[in-house]
This record gives sequence, structure tokens and C-alpha cells, in this order.
Amino acid sequence: MQIARARAGTRRRGRFRRTGATAIAACLLAGATSLLPAVATAAAAYPNRPIRLLTPFAPGGGSDILSRLLGPQVSEALGQQIVVDNRPGGGGTLGAGIAVRAVPDGYTLITVSGSYGANPVMHKLPYDSVEDITPIILIGETGLVITMNPKSPIKSVKEAIEFARANPGKLRFGSAGVGGLGHLSQELFQQATGIEITHVPYKGSGPVMNALLSGEIHSSFSSLVPSIPHIRAGRLYPIGVTTPWRIDAVKDVPTVGETVPGYESIHWYGIWGPKGIPPAIVQRLNREFARVIGTPNMQQWLAHEGMRPAGGPPEQFRDRIRSDVAKWTKLAKAAGIGIYAK
Repeated sequence: MQIARARAGTRRRGRFRRTGATAIAACLLAGATSLLPAVATAAAAYPNRPIRLLTPFAPGGGSDILSRLLGPQVSEALGQQIVVDNRPGGGGTLGAGIAVRAVPDGYTLITVSGSYGANPVMHKLPYDSVEDITPIILIGETGLVITMNPKSPIKSVKEAIEFARANPGKLRFGSAGVGGLGHLSQELFQQATGIEITHVPYKGSGPVMNALLSGEIHSSFSSLVPSIPHIRAGRLYPIGVTTPWRIDAVKDVPTVGETVPGYESIHWYGIWGPKGIPPAIVQRLNREFARVIGTPNMQQWLAHEGMRPAGGPPEQFRDRIRSDVAKWTKLAKAAGIGIYAK
């Protein structure tokens, strides 16, 4: 009798545990389900206030120029203003850090360049450059251009190499920041040629242009976007582009690889936001930015500035970042630079 009562009690407790667990699961499911309309409503109403578009370099650089060009056109489609916010510092890591920590609601985005894919090798970042973001769109791909002040007697990549070999460390190359793509492209150039040049970092492409124009530095590996106007006006003299192909916007400028076989460094621009932005908002942003990138006027402007338009799905941009992080990590380990310094 006691055994039977004990068994009955066990069955009742088992039923209670199962019923309780089922009830808890049902509550959790109901809670999660109740959030779906809220998320859907927020995505449907997006955007209902201005969007902040960070650029991690000083005014006048490539990411700044593109942000201010794309912003108004996408604003018109979204019905809300896109406000460009320059946050230079740390080779672009300051602005990227702000974007990573932002609320993932689609109201904080950032325009980054190829330097973003290089930052993990130069800085101990508190975030994963590939996984801790929500990619929005890859805008386009281009290369860097090596420019000289016109007063310089150096008129080719070959002459730059010969001068550097005869005068180790005397050739001063500026960049948009320590650990940026311009800096690592210089390091790649030194490795490929065995020369020694002096790196002079600035806070963005704009200050680099000013330093070049004033003769404060001899040369730089800089984005084509801010460089081309000065090249066309004769204020800067180009000696090479870092892409493996010649660029139509400066079609008479040879590739660095024509003098240094195998050398290449691809530059790009793209937009991302903090991890966790609702997919519906990501799709909306990707669609609107892609539409603007695909307009004839924008396509013409990008080609004029030496850029191959992209405008594909978000994951295309993540793949581009992932590929660059792997490439520059390999370089840094071999060279013993950045966080891999020996």
C-alpha cells in the first residue's frame, strides 16, 4: 500500500514537473512571439528619426567624401536625414569602436575603407572586425595611388626605389594613420623591394593631402578619391597604382606591379552597423544604398574617381572584410609588425 502511494506521488510529481516545464516553455515562447510584432513594427516604421553615418577619418578623406555624396541621395529615399559624423583617430579604430557599441537599431552606421580590414593586425581590438558587425553594403573597390609633390625629382616607382636605396630612411611617406591600409601598403612595398622609407602618420587622408601639397612629406599611398582632383590640377604627380590592373581614371599611371612583380593592394569602401540590426532594416538600407550606387550619375562618378562599383548583398561585404583580415594578418606575422611585433 505504501509502495503504491509512493508510486502515485512520484507520478504526480513527474506530471507536475512536465506540466511546469511545458508551462515555462510556453511562456518563453509566448514572450518571444510577443516581441515579433514589436520588431516588425519598428522595422516597418524605420526610419522615424535622423540616421548617424560615422566616418572614422577627418573631413576631406575618401570615406568622408563618399558619405557626404551618398547621404543626401539615400536620405531622400528614406525620408529622414543622414547626418555625417567625423570621428578620426587610431587609424579608424575610434570611429569603428563607437559604431560597434551603438544600439543595433539601424540609426548608427559607419562608412569604412580598406583600412578597416587592416586594423586587427595593428591594434588589439575589443571586438571582432568580421563577426561583431552587421554588414550593409560594399560600395566599390579601387586601389591606392603613390603620389609625389611635383617639385620632387622622382617621377617613377623605379626612381623612388633607387632613391630610397641610396638614401635609406630619407624618403618620407605619409599615411592616413598607423595601421591603415596606406601604412600597410608601404610596409608591403618595403618588403617587396628591400628599401627603407620613413612612415609619417596623420589623422586622415585630408591632412595627408595637405602635407603632400606643402612639401612636408615626399609621397604617400593614398586613396584615389581625395587624390585625383589634385592629380588632375597638377598639384600632385602620380607614379603608380596598387591594383593589379590600370585604372581608367588615371589610365596613364602604371601599376606598381609593372615595376615590382606580384605587388598589389586593393582598396575599398563599405558601410556597416553594430551587430544585431534587424534583417528587415538591413535589407531596406542595402536596397536604398544599392539603388543610389546603381544610378547612372553615381556609376559615372565612381568610374571618374577610379572605383569599380559594387552594391551587392551584405554578405559580399563581410566576405571582403574577412579576406583582407586574413591577408594583412599573414603580412604582419611575417614582418613582425603591429600586434605581432617581436
